[in-house]
Amino acid sequence: MRVFVTGATGFIGTAIVQELIGAGHQVIGLARSDANAQALISVGAEVHRGDIEDLDSLRSGAKESDGVIHAGFIHDFSRYKEVCEADRLAIKAIGEALAGSERPFIVTSGTALVSPGKLATEDIIPHADSSTHPRIASEEAADTVAALGVRVSVLRLSPSVHGDGDHGFVPMLIDIARKKGISAYIGEGKNRWTAVHRLDAARLYRLALEEAVHGGRFHGVAEEGIAFKDIAETIGKHLNLPVVSISPEEAADHFGWFGGFTSLDVPASSKITQEKLKWHPKHPKLIADMAQGSYFKG
Repeated sequence: MRVFVTGATGFIGTAIVQELIGAGHQVIGLARSDANAQALISVGAEVHRGDIEDLDSLRSGAKESDGVIHAGFIHDFSRYKEVCEADRLAIKAIGEALAGSERPFIVTSGTALVSPGKLATEDIIPHADSSTHPRIASEEAADTVAALGVRVSVLRLSPSVHGDGDHGFVPMLIDIARKKGISAYIGEGKNRWTAVHRLDAARLYRLALEEAVHGGRFHGVAEEGIAFKDIAETIGKHLNLPVVSISPEEAADHFGWFGGFTSLDVPASSKITQEKLKWHPKHPKLIADMAQGSYFKG
């Protein structure tokens, strides 16, 4: 299968590209720079020049493919609502190019959106909408293109997709701890995050693409709920810093814009995903990966 992959040179996307090629698929990777193009060529992928906001490039890439994995996202939290709306437009453009065909389309979302405070399962549709939770725009867009007859599935990722090269939420927490001189959690620190290793996530993308379930929703979750305090204690241990409980009122000052994420209680299950796709995570869990990986080097 010729697979068009957005975000092909990103942290998760590079693993997806290698997973697809290893399984015998041809990959067309979206690249916005010469460096990204060379990185794709070096692993045996074809290059399609463009970016997430170049809708014509997305349409043409999708038309050249037998299926699409949309793993790209503009990680600029200073204009979060704007980039979420850009993702909606990207999904819509790709969907228009695939309309009327049986070609699979995998859209990326997040488990944290589904049912905060209680266990999220794949069959739950978020009650909120993008007017209050901008990231839900991606799932709204997936439903819109599904109505056009596109064989679209949604893959919801954990708040922590971890592994060497991670530049997401956990490295942000480590950086804040270094700067502040303490590793903090809020209240009792019992709020829970889910996690999945990037290589397990990459395999899940491939399986979802090959299964091509129309309207399917899958969870990239290897651990249903890790107490935030456990993450903070691991950071404190490796940086030799005090581990401190702070109040919700202190969180904004300590964590900055990231404060809202640190208080999330978003456990999630992947039971349905594992049963439907025969997907079973096998790579290290988050705390073990933090201990043995590159998180505290440099």
